[in-house]
Amino acid sequence: MRKLLCFAALLSSTSFLSCSSKPAIESAQAQVAAKPPVAEKQATKLEKHGDIRIDDYFWMKDRENPKVASHLNAENAYVKSVMKPLEPLQEKLFAELKSRIKPDDSSAPVKEGEYYYYRRFEAGKEFPIFCRKKGEAGTEEVILDVNKRFTGQGFLSVSNVVVSPDARLLAFAEDTVGRRIYTIRFIDLASGEVLKDIIPDVTGNLAWSADSKTIFYSKQDLTTLRSQWIYRHQIAQAPNVKDALVFHEKDETFNVQVQSSLSQKFIFIYSHSTVSQETRYLDARQPTGEFKVFQPRKRGLEYSVEDGGDRFYVRTNHKAENFRLMEVPYKNTSLSAWKDVVPHRKDTLISNFAVFKNHLVLQERNNGLTRLNVIERATKKSFLPTFHDPVFTVFIGDNREYDTNVLRYDYESMTTPFTVYEFNFADHKHKLIKQNEIPGGFSSADYVSQRIFANAKDGTMVPISLVYRKSTSLSAATPLLVYGYGSYGYSMEPDFNLNELSLLDRGFVYAIAHVRGGSEMGRSWYLNGRQDKKLNTFTDFISATEALHTKGISSPAHTYAMGGSAGGLLIGSVMNMRPDLYNGMIALVPFVDVVTTMLDTSIPLTTGEFDEWGNPAEKKAYTYIKSYSPYDNVEAKAYPNLLVMTGFHDSQVQYWEPMKWVAKLREKKTDQNLLLFQTNMEAGHGGKMGRFERLKETALRYAFLLMLEGKTDIKAK
Repeated sequence: MRKLLCFAALLSSTSFLSCSSKPAIESAQAQVAAKPPVAEKQATKLEKHGDIRIDDYFWMKDRENPKVASHLNAENAYVKSVMKPLEPLQEKLFAELKSRIKPDDSSAPVKEGEYYYYRRFEAGKEFPIFCRKKGEAGTEEVILDVNKRFTGQGFLSVSNVVVSPDARLLAFAEDTVGRRIYTIRFIDLASGEVLKDIIPDVTGNLAWSADSKTIFYSKQDLTTLRSQWIYRHQIAQAPNVKDALVFHEKDETFNVQVQSSLSQKFIFIYSHSTVSQETRYLDARQPTGEFKVFQPRKRGLEYSVEDGGDRFYVRTNHKAENFRLMEVPYKNTSLSAWKDVVPHRKDTLISNFAVFKNHLVLQERNNGLTRLNVIERATKKSFLPTFHDPVFTVFIGDNREYDTNVLRYDYESMTTPFTVYEFNFADHKHKLIKQNEIPGGFSSADYVSQRIFANAKDGTMVPISLVYRKSTSLSAATPLLVYGYGSYGYSMEPDFNLNELSLLDRGFVYAIAHVRGGSEMGRSWYLNGRQDKKLNTFTDFISATEALHTKGISSPAHTYAMGGSAGGLLIGSVMNMRPDLYNGMIALVPFVDVVTTMLDTSIPLTTGEFDEWGNPAEKKAYTYIKSYSPYDNVEAKAYPNLLVMTGFHDSQVQYWEPMKWVAKLREKKTDQNLLLFQTNMEAGHGGKMGRFERLKETALRYAFLLMLEGKTDIKAK
């Protein structure tokens, strides 16, 4: 009887109940007649380096096989059946999440030429409306209403909305499937007419030349999705004239993209792999000219270039693990001519930079936190703006003017909503431009954030960022959600997450484990979390969780973990290594079938990631990858409760990876814990479209966690 009462209380939208996790789960299972789908097994023998693997679910890779869609739909039906008693809670969570979004919000206008550009939302609408005004007090001109582009198709994503230098034409890219294969279209801003020029099946990446009649764009292989061609398109060219191919990146481990300089003097083509880069440049006034190689590629040499009006500036790792800033004259861009502007520092990583007419701005990372370094070009004097939150993130913002006296930058912390400031180069004063407004009485003072460190397996100190409501009592019974990523050198910033308030207000602590594989503590942090050091990523996460328990913040019975994409790999690997540390886990679009995927060069993105994971065509790399690959290490043992979510059209992690993983887990696991697998059949890597619709997926995740905690609801305080 206690089990049924415990679950019944979950259905109340206003009551609160705390009971053990096990009765809550058993109650959920008792309420549904449906049983989890059992996947068909078809043994496929996979052999490499004399090692034989039998994959019973290899058949799931065939997207055209009707059994694939049938099984995914069955899994979706099972999720719906299990979670049906919690639909009132999901609806309440969705309404709550939605209520925190200002219905008619607008971005901070940014100056570009004579116009101020911004985007806004109208109440009840899913998509942004892109606008501009001539001068700050000008009349609004709608240049693109994305809502009108949506005609009822299952998916829509619009990106790279770019106005021509003469401000007369608009280029934008749209994806109607979710696979990140875009079509570029153009609008005449004087008439509002959508031009006949249509460029289908491209990446969406584009750059205007100075004549405002020509664009350069990148195109991908439609099977591997590797971006490898740069084309030139002239507006309103004759129908029988094909776009000119200006560059082909033949190295399968490289991708390409095109970009214009802030000064608008140059067009750059960037060829990039995980650890090497090469740049080509062209005078933007001569779009039919030949691109020149800036510095020929060398294995391990990374560099990016910006124009300084009379010279180029280069951010590079040349003899500088944490990167340095260098300059080089227009006439000779070879490596031998590069000279230091900001030399290498062992304690500071240069992660990004911007070049203005009279100033340089470096985006740096020191002791795990971001900062800005403003340098006067003429005198080389530098200034470091200061910030006061214990953990925060600050980035170079949306700057579109080369000759300017102010820097636009973005700031947020785990308790401070996204905020746009302008920093005056002359008097060093900060001007608040806009802070995201949160309806419903949110106050930063109600929450506290802090940073602690965990001692990793090898003695390395791993930072952890925490946020929770001040009224939350920290103990072994406190629910804790730990998030991690740790790949590609991407740092997980201690930023503000609006949705998290729904957990924080219900007594959760939210923690980010800044594990190796990111760049939080410098470039070495990344280098020690990739290839043959990848296991550090997973053991760091485990150490972080253990440290939180040791410090009296939760316990295994109330601890949950979440990660997406490569962070889903983290979840899968940690789940195999230490399932006892967590009551539940959430894996979003998880990269879990690492060996098989990295052996198949026809799969999107594989060839460009050998430098990240290693190439399993080599025996040593194969053995190491297999040692942590979640799918290959599923065993007959007890696992935590698990929710897995993916998209059928995912271009980054193919749907069949989580599909196979779940099938194997269902077959092997010895526990009675929940295993739910939901696939959005109309979406890709980013999930549902629209600013509101995507919140339904968040509501499902939170309802899953609250069910495991045995809690229904606590009204926001």
